[in-house]
Amino acid sequence: QCSLLLCFGLAVDVRQTPAEVFTHPRNSLVQLFCNHDKTDFYLMLWYQQTPGRTDMKLIGYLHHNEPTMEKEHKDDFDISGALSGSTAKNGSLMIKKAEQNSSAVYFCAASKAQ
Repeated sequence: QCSLLLCFGLAVDVRQTPAEVFTHPRNSLVQLFCNHDKTDFYLMLWYQQTPGRTDMKLIGYLHHNEPTMEKEHKDDFDISGALSGSTAKNGSLMIKKAEQNSSAVYFCAASKAQ
């Protein structure tokens, strides 16, 4: 079993769900959601902070509707969402197979892309 703790970003009013500690059976699919209302923020980043560490690793990001994954995370995660247009921005991080090494704090962040 894997435990996941989720947190939310503070730069803009970023909402991440579920925002609680939960456990999933091994090899299950886990999907985390993030959204905000800042219509000119077209970049959403996802980070992982593993137990006992203070640093965060970038998993990948979504720019408009185009996901970019860090090389070491391509097999374990997927990022998707809709950040284009002048409406609320929505994204998700999918953990393809929750394993013991998936136990972490996951953060999403929003940014104004250049």
